[in-house]
Amino acid sequence: MWIEAVRKKVKDVVLRELREEDAAGMLEWMQDKDIQKNFRFAAVKKTKKDVLAFIQSAGNVPQDGQSIHYAVTEDGGEYLGTISLKNLDLKAQNAEYAIVLRKKAQGRGLALAATKEILRMAFIEFGMERVYLNVLRENQKAIRLYERCGFVYEGEFRNHLFLGGEYRMLKWYGMLKEEYKMDGSGGGE
Repeated sequence: MWIEAVRKKVKDVVLRELREEDAAGMLEWMQDKDIQKNFRFAAVKKTKKDVLAFIQSAGNVPQDGQSIHYAVTEDGGEYLGTISLKNLDLKAQNAEYAIVLRKKAQGRGLALAATKEILRMAFIEFGMERVYLNVLRENQKAIRLYERCGFVYEGEFRNHLFLGGEYRMLKWYGMLKEEYKMDGSGGGE
């Protein structure tokens, strides 16, 4: 049922390879202070040259020890964000999930639909056993998304990061292949 609600909000979400013309959209979210408050790296300092280098190096075929990155789009068009499977371990068959959307794309169901698609790819196409993520404890909006997608809370690393002059805690979530449901209902619903 969730898929019907998402489709009413968005056109067809398509994950495609990153392109050079996506650089401006990437820089937009990298320089957005509201979006950056939930990140551990200083993306605000990234330049167009940095972003173009990232796009050139972004793979979309799983390779051990590498990451794959896709543009989140509606119908394959305008870049609205990036979704990734990072730190691929093909022997253990696991990968770290990450997503970021431009402000104009938030609140429309795109993150949910894109996450469902990358989980399908991870478990069905790439044969992953586990997909995991970590999130700052105070990022409740992201946590709601992850739980709605079926990620299972696995624990917390207390005072794990030192950001902005204070210690921050990371929550860890994961999903196993056996918990993934192909019908789009997620593991948590």
